[in-house]
Amino acid sequence: MITKPRLSFWQIWNMSFGFLGIQFGFALQNANVSRIFQTMGADVENLAIYWLAAPTTGLIIQPIIGYMSDRTWSRIGRRRPYFLVGAILASLALLIMPNSPHLWVAVGMLWILDASINISMEPFRALVADMLPDEQRTLGFAVQSFFIGTGAVIASLLPYILSGYFSISNEGTAEKPIPESVELSFYLGAFAYITAVVWTVIKTREYPPEDFKQFYPADSEEHSGFMAGVREFLQDFANIPSTMIRLAFVQFFSWLALFAMWIYTTPAVTSHIFGATDVTSKAYNDGADWVGNMFAVYNGFSAIIAFLLPVLAAKTSRKTVHTICLAAGGLGLMSIFYATDKNTLIFSMLGVGIAWASILSMPYAILAGALPENKMGIYMGIFNFFIVIPQITAAAILGYIVKTVFNNEPIYALVIGGASMFVAAALVTIVHDHEKGNKETLSYK
Repeated sequence: MITKPRLSFWQIWNMSFGFLGIQFGFALQNANVSRIFQTMGADVENLAIYWLAAPTTGLIIQPIIGYMSDRTWSRIGRRRPYFLVGAILASLALLIMPNSPHLWVAVGMLWILDASINISMEPFRALVADMLPDEQRTLGFAVQSFFIGTGAVIASLLPYILSGYFSISNEGTAEKPIPESVELSFYLGAFAYITAVVWTVIKTREYPPEDFKQFYPADSEEHSGFMAGVREFLQDFANIPSTMIRLAFVQFFSWLALFAMWIYTTPAVTSHIFGATDVTSKAYNDGADWVGNMFAVYNGFSAIIAFLLPVLAAKTSRKTVHTICLAAGGLGLMSIFYATDKNTLIFSMLGVGIAWASILSMPYAILAGALPENKMGIYMGIFNFFIVIPQITAAAILGYIVKTVFNNEPIYALVIGGASMFVAAALVTIVHDHEKGNKETLSYK
């Protein structure tokens, strides 16, 4: 069996650059969708239901895209066609969403946007496993985490920058409820998304099928036909590696916490810190802009931390690093409840940033070593089940809990998220890491 060659740092950089654009769409969605929904008349108790689009589309689309991309080869490669199609569709959705005339249209645009992001994102995960030898995979996922953090910083700050430094209005009107700063941010996000993905498509050369047969001759079996594909999917699902099953519990509580944060940070901060519930008030819009700053902080800090994680994992273990990072995230989320002013929230977001950097890299680095090489796409897609199921769970129960138990005070949803992150940290201890990639020699050529 021929071993995959090590790639230079800049080759890894180029193959991951598209994630910068993907994160523009993802971050604009996370920081602004609850604001858009509330501006268009959504009640706090229903926000989680409206957000069901994100996990539902991921549950359906990622395994399908993973299976298809495992079996695709075209003039532009195996994974890259999916990057490009997803980028085009997501960019169109970003252009349309801030112009939605009704709440139901905005909700529909969220479905389309999230489906398109999923089409782009899942093959990017598989591309790292495709292209890199095991000893470079932690670095590969860390570079993706860096671009995720960097893109999210810029995208999350866009409404604040446009209103604060370019005098673009951050308040809506009766005729046009979505602030101009938010609208323009989505336009800029669409441009960044398609541009970054096209860069990766142009700059990355994937290994053709004949190379994969040399790398993994025992895994060269191919299937064709719809029913054969269904049977293979069910067989793969029935034979999920034990490492994935144990990671599933960690992922469940990690992503339940994240989903709670994305849904409820805007209403929690605007009401708990800024004392505003009127979506047309200046205080509410100032608070909503500050949430963008908070999200920029945790994403920016995660971009910095991302490059430290492979070093720390090499000196300790990936499990140790992930446990510590998740605990930091739990502390950060729970501390929001005790914040006394908006500036205090910045420190809370540092803990969230540490957790986010690890969530985006360590589980995938651990998982990749336990998967058959010719099924990276399908298993990465199946792994997404354990990201979206907790989000669906959160959407189903958090609105009810906030309304009936906490008297519609969304700050308590963030407390629940913090507790969930601590549970995830404790569950890392049950995960088995094959450790082939733990003691890495990092290459920065």
